[in-house]
Amino acid sequence: MTLLQAATAVRERAYAPYSRFKVGAALRSTSGAVHVGCNVENVAYPEGTCAEAGAIAAMIAAGDTAIAEVCVIADSPEPVPPCGGCRQKIAEFAAQDVRVTLCTTDGKQKVMTVADLLPGVFTAAHMDRT
Repeated sequence: MTLLQAATAVRERAYAPYSRFKVGAALRSTSGAVHVGCNVENVAYPEGTCAEAGAIAAMIAAGDTAIAEVCVIADSPEPVPPCGGCRQKIAEFAAQDVRVTLCTTDGKQKVMTVADLLPGVFTAAHMDRT
């Protein structure tokens, strides 16, 4: 199964009764395993979870810690990039050159890198005082 197929399948399981905007994400860890996530809304909007965050949580729960590739899909006119928080979450576990493919349900795709998504990323090195 490709990352796009995995993201497409998990998107159908999204819980989005308020926005009706279902998002699916699949990532391949450096071990080769595929981890998926979908958005899970809550009536208290800030309490929802993004698809990308769900996939990362599944990766960590499975014992993997590094992302090799990411795919995100939504039913939108143009490919939807991850929100700012998810960009930082992806950058926590992925090298700057990791490929991120953004897709629509009607076949449009945009390929970027983590560096393209989040230039000037905040890293642990910013907290070092040597």
